Amino acid sequence: MNGETTKPATHAERLTRTLVTGANGFTGNWLTGNLLASGHAVTETVAGQGTPETPSRRWLDITSPEECRRVIDEVRPDYIVHLAAISFVAHNDPLDFYRVNVLGTLNLLQACADVGHTPRKVLVASSANVYGNVTSEAIDESFPVAPVNHYAASKASMESLVRTWFDRLPLLIVRPFNYTGRGQTANFLVPKIVEHFARREPEISLGNIDVARDFSDVRYVVRAYEALLDSGAVGETVNVCTGQPYTLREILAIASEITGHELEIRVNPAFVRQTDVKMLAGSPAKLRKLVPEVEAIGFRDTLQWMLAA
Repeated sequence: MNGETTKPATHAERLTRTLVTGANGFTGNWLTGNLLASGHAVTETVAGQGTPETPSRRWLDITSPEECRRVIDEVRPDYIVHLAAISFVAHNDPLDFYRVNVLGTLNLLQACADVGHTPRKVLVASSANVYGNVTSEAIDESFPVAPVNHYAASKASMESLVRTWFDRLPLLIVRPFNYTGRGQTANFLVPKIVEHFARREPEISLGNIDVARDFSDVRYVVRAYEALLDSGAVGETVNVCTGQPYTLREILAIASEITGHELEIRVNPAFVRQTDVKMLAGSPAKLRKLVPEVEAIGFRDTLQWMLAA
């Protein structure tokens, strides 16, 4: 051995390095907490420059190829979970959907190639909105994509680009259906409903209350993402859903039953979008096959949890 000693690996070097883009968003906050609890060394990337960078937090404008290369080269993560996106369907600048959701994703993948780094897996979050208006009550991954708004079209375009990288990087596309939980902003429907019941407001203004969605609990969604990272699945697309749709009318009734409070419902025509998807319910069969240990959380339990916050 000639008296030489091997430098022991530091704690951070032994941990799995995981890069989470969009880490300060609703999903990112919950996922980061889960990953840290599981022993990952998480590097969060966030847009904007409000506070200094730290070893565990980097500023990243994913529309900048240079910034993507810098962060990938500095972190060299074992896993990447790509959540950064414009996700509010009614966002007022259509071009932002494509700059961020499509080109931003491409920049991230290209950065891996440019700096010569191949992670163990890159999990890319798409959306079930890519399916559009489908009459089936159990949409599986074989259904064609038929987006009906800019958000969905940008996600469908992103998926097409990601698939061209399947032979270069170990990629997995997830298509979450609607999900909610504590910390989601009130411009999303379920938090808006919960907030009105929690404050015992006399009335609420909504759009079409008969649209049906397959609502999941955010805690279930991030558990599924973490389990999929550890699974052998690559080069695939996977729905993340429960298979159980609820209309807004039904959600209002459950919240009323939990709280004992009645709300007068006012339908505001301004909130009724012509491109609204009327029914969106998925088949979780593939997800259950890949990660059978991840169990869904009943939606009534989710509402109770949110109302108790």
